[in-house]
Amino acid sequence: MRYLVAWLLACCPLLASAEIGEAVGFHKRPNNDYTEPETERVDEAIVLPAYPNDADLIEFYVSATATNRFFVDGNSLSVGKDGVVRYTLVIKTAGGATNVDYEGIRCASREFRIYATGRADGSWLPNRSTDWRLIENRDVNRYHAALNREFLCPIGNPIQTAEEGRNALRRGKHPLVP
Repeated sequence: MRYLVAWLLACCPLLASAEIGEAVGFHKRPNNDYTEPETERVDEAIVLPAYPNDADLIEFYVSATATNRFFVDGNSLSVGKDGVVRYTLVIKTAGGATNVDYEGIRCASREFRIYATGRADGSWLPNRSTDWRLIENRDVNRYHAALNREFLCPIGNPIQTAEEGRNALRRGKHPLVP
């Protein structure tokens, strides 16, 4: 009985903190960390960049198991006043297909969004979804995790300039990343 009471007393602060966190508007992430309450985010108006040229592509490393090649169009890289790093992502598959997306990463919340998808004729198709999605370090979306952690959001903060991002991509990682 004493052990049961001691165990309950030990668990009460944990239970209370979870309830309080949810009660004051904190949100649980998949890793059970609480994030700050959502504030209304206002994204900048998006102007789609010029379609990428092969000469402007900067290849970046994703993982030893990746069979595709991943590039960022250096000319499209920008950092908005809203804290979002935007870029054109080009993925070249082993089979010869090329996928092109204009995307953004919100470093503070580790989220990404696809604004538009490139067409074979060099035009953009705006994405209907306006949802930001959590960046997860899984094999399928490993390139988002790599861009976030190693190049565009060193230690969780957005790069300050596009040139800083281009230099990080050329070096193979941002200098602040251990």
